[in-house]
Amino acid sequence: MSAPSFRVRCRATAILLLSSMAVGCTRTTGASSGAGTSAATASARGTPSVGPRTGSVMVVGGGQMGPEVLARFIELAGGPDALIVDVPTAGGDSINTAESGRGLKSAGARNVVVYHTTSRTVADADSFVAKIANARGVWFDGGRQFRLVNSYAGTKSERAFQAVLDRGGVVGGSSAGASILGDYLVRGAPSNDNRLFNHPQYLKGFSYLRGVAIDQHVVARERLPDLHDSLTSRRPDLLGISEDEGTVWVVRGDSAEIIGRNKAFVYNGRDANDAGRPFLTLHAGDRYNLATRRVMSRAIDATTLTQKFVDNVFASYGASASGGAAVLVAQDGKVLVSRAYGITVQGRFTPETGAPHFALAGLSAALNAALAPDSTGRLSAASVRRVTATGGTQRLAYDSTTKLWTGNVDDLYRFDQARTAQNAEPKGFGVETQRGDVMQVVYGGGEGRRSAWVRYPGRKTTIIILTNDDRFDAKSAATRIADRLLAR
Repeated sequence: MSAPSFRVRCRATAILLLSSMAVGCTRTTGASSGAGTSAATASARGTPSVGPRTGSVMVVGGGQMGPEVLARFIELAGGPDALIVDVPTAGGDSINTAESGRGLKSAGARNVVVYHTTSRTVADADSFVAKIANARGVWFDGGRQFRLVNSYAGTKSERAFQAVLDRGGVVGGSSAGASILGDYLVRGAPSNDNRLFNHPQYLKGFSYLRGVAIDQHVVARERLPDLHDSLTSRRPDLLGISEDEGTVWVVRGDSAEIIGRNKAFVYNGRDANDAGRPFLTLHAGDRYNLATRRVMSRAIDATTLTQKFVDNVFASYGASASGGAAVLVAQDGKVLVSRAYGITVQGRFTPETGAPHFALAGLSAALNAALAPDSTGRLSAASVRRVTATGGTQRLAYDSTTKLWTGNVDDLYRFDQARTAQNAEPKGFGVETQRGDVMQVVYGGGEGRRSAWVRYPGRKTTIIILTNDDRFDAKSAATRIADRLLAR
């Protein structure tokens, strides 16, 4: 019986396939349908069967990264003085080698080498490879992954990249630099049309994660159905993983931890998928075993808060007629709760917590406080873009007439985390005290109603609640959650 299709047929921009035969092409990993079972068996014996046998792999979904991402990469490489290799080759004509590696240097790396060629002869030359012989980290920048294949696949350079892992170092990348880390290469076609999912001559990545296919930008670019529709529904032996922008899989052995500002996703896992979707969602702080294909732990498990408790707080919003609600609770960079209630399923499985359903009303004050006038003293479109770019928000919208915003809890959390990382003064928030904790608060309506954005800086905790209901006591709901989570 054929696998059910989750393709959203009303969308005109369907994923283009060269051929369904490409999915089963022998140029892929060569894995059998029992590969997942074999991997789990090997993992049970203590030998990593999917992830690196030594060292670490970091898979980043593109877009803006919080400082925690490159800080972790540098740490895994051995610290600021470790030799780190930046590979910008996927960028093609946009590459400026003088600028390459700037992000790593800004994050504190003091010994960065830019490694780039479009010549396979050069990539295979001992003199070229020698300059990274002692590297402890390799970072692949974004662009188009086929360029990495064309330059390095099968050369001494590729073997030198692998040697970094063999020495216990770290290999990572973002966007195209993430997909190349997998075994099966998605969106590898030699084209700027990245809707081409499978290309028969570009189906093999560098295989740092064996039996794995990796997609990226999946929420920002509405790609969530694609791994299932174009690959994993036909290849149950492959584990599909993806992550949205600014979100990272940190893999050591077969164990992965999610860090960053949004969500990661698993296809062909052994846990139940999200209801009505071909994948399971993970959040920052969750841990996953790539060999057994099961969740190891959720971030919320280590706290006194439970999902059931939060669901009870929003029980009256289960029906769409209620106008819906959404809540995000995070602590110390880990997302404990990210859930929506009474919101219809979005096109191409955009998470309901990331859909722009809510008029932010009074919460707009926190965003308006970040608006900076241009050189003429007026608030321009560029002023608004600077705010929406903070943290890599995706769907925030500003109405210049009302000076109010619409948005979602995911974007507000991205903005919140970015401003925290910048040590920016929390303008637009009031100050309250609860249980001896200083709180920074802003509410959607008077008397704490409609919505709430509550920050406990001393406890590294953020609670964001959005509704369309002017009667809802958002302050009380946030207090109930905080009382449960922060009880001393």
